Amino acid sequence: MRDYDMENLRAASYDGSVTAETVKKLFSDSDDLQTRTIRLGLSSPVQATVCWIDGSAANEALSEDLLRPLSDPKRLGDVTCSREAERRILLGAVYSGNVLRETEPEKVAAALSAGFVAVIFDATRVALCFEIKAQIGRPVAEAQTEKSVKGARDAFVETLRVNTGLIRRRLTTPRLRLREYSLGTESETRVSLFYIEGAAPGELVDAAMRRMETLDPKAVLGVGDVEPQLVHGARTVFPLLEHTERPDKFSDALLRGRVGLIADGMPVGFLLPTTLAGLLRTPEDRSGPAPLSSLLAILRYGASFLSAQLPAIYVAVVMYHREMIPMKLLQSFIHAEADVPFSPWLVMLGLLISFELLQEAGLRLPAAIGQTVSIIGALLIGEAAVQAKLASPIAIVIVAVAGIAGYNIPSQELANTMRALRLFFVIPAALAGLLGLSAASAGVIWHLATLESAGVSYLYPFADSDGGFRRTMWFRRRGTGKEGEA
Repeated sequence: MRDYDMENLRAASYDGSVTAETVKKLFSDSDDLQTRTIRLGLSSPVQATVCWIDGSAANEALSEDLLRPLSDPKRLGDVTCSREAERRILLGAVYSGNVLRETEPEKVAAALSAGFVAVIFDATRVALCFEIKAQIGRPVAEAQTEKSVKGARDAFVETLRVNTGLIRRRLTTPRLRLREYSLGTESETRVSLFYIEGAAPGELVDAAMRRMETLDPKAVLGVGDVEPQLVHGARTVFPLLEHTERPDKFSDALLRGRVGLIADGMPVGFLLPTTLAGLLRTPEDRSGPAPLSSLLAILRYGASFLSAQLPAIYVAVVMYHREMIPMKLLQSFIHAEADVPFSPWLVMLGLLISFELLQEAGLRLPAAIGQTVSIIGALLIGEAAVQAKLASPIAIVIVAVAGIAGYNIPSQELANTMRALRLFFVIPAALAGLLGLSAASAGVIWHLATLESAGVSYLYPFADSDGGFRRTMWFRRRGTGKEGEA
C-alpha cells in the first residue's frame, strides 16, 4: 500500500495522460461502464468524473464512501484547483482504505475491471482509484471432494482475500510470508504465494518465485491454466502439483516446509513439492494414535495397489497361471467362464471401460441424479452382462473391488492416475501373464524414481533425490517437519 504524505504530494508529477475521454474510449463497446461528472463540494469550481464498472463496484459503498464525501461542502467546498482536491482526497477526505494514484489509461482500466472506482481529474490528467469491490462469490462452505472426518469443515472459495484470511486465521505467526503476482496478459489474475520463513527451504522459495516471475499465460481462469505452467516439461500421468480444497491441509503443508499457491477465482490451493507419500496422507492422520494412523496409511497403499493391478492380476492368473488357483476356486472360475465367448482380457477391458463411463456420467450429471444413475447403471449393466453371458460374475466382482479400492485414495488426481494404470496393466498381463505385468510394474516404478517435484524426489521418503533408498518412517517423530513422514 502506498503511503501518501505532504512532501510526496508536492513532489508528485502531473504529466499523466488519463482523462475521462481516454477511459471511455478503452471501454467504447462496453455498456457496463458507468460515469458521472460531479462538482466537488457542490460549490467548488473543480469538477471530476467518477467511473466504475456496474457489477464490479458496490453501489451502496460507492454512494456512501465516495460520492457523499466528494460532494460534502465542509470537506471540499473551498478547493480551487485539481491539485488541492487531489491532495485532500489522498489525505483522507474520502472513506477508503486502499487508493491508487494512476497516470496511465491502461492501468486505470485494469483497476476498474478489478472492482475499483476511478475519480478522474482532466485538468491534471490523473485518476485516483478507490477499492470499492462488490461482494461477488459464495460464502465459505464445506469441501465437496475432500471430506473432513475430524478436521475443520470450511473450504476455499473463489475470492482470493477470503482464502488468504482462512490461512491467516490458522497461522498467526509473523513468519508466514505472502507474495502476490499478477498472471495472465488478458485476465491479470492475482496469485498469492505462501511460505513460512525458516520452515520452507530457501532454494525452494527462490525456485517458486522465479517460476512465478517467468509465467506468462494469456489468461488464468482455471486449474488447467496454472498447473501446466508450474510443471512445464513434465511427461507423466502422475500429479506433480497437489491440489486441496481444505485450508487446514494447506496450512499443515506450509508448516511442513512446503510452498503454497492460491489464485483468485479458484476454490483450490496448490502445493509444492508433491510426493507420492504426501498424496496418500490426510490431515486426520495426525488426530489419532500413531499405530492407528500407520495402519490406515498401509491400507491406503494397499488400496492403491489393488486399484491399479487387481484386474491385471486376474487376467494374468486366469490366462497363464491357473495352477496358482486353489482347485475349488478354479472350478468356480471355469464354471463361470464356460459360457462366455470372449477372452478374459477382452471382457476385463470392456468392464473397466464401462465402469469408467458410468463414473464419468455420475460426475457430469446433476448431483441429485448423478449418484443414482451410477449405482443403478452399474447394477443393471452388471446383471445384464451376466445374464447375456457377456461377462462372468467373478470378473464383475474384480472390477468392483478395484473401483472401491480407488475411492480410498485421498487425492483425486492420484486416483485418476490409478484409473488409467488399471487399463494399462491389463495389456501386458494379457500378452505375457505375470511376467509382463512385473515388467510393466518395474517400468512404472523406474518412471516414478526419475520424477522430481520442485527438486524433491517423487518417491521421498522411500528414496531421496540422489536415488538412495531410505527407511520408511511410519511413526511420526514429534516436532519434525519432514515432508515424507506419516
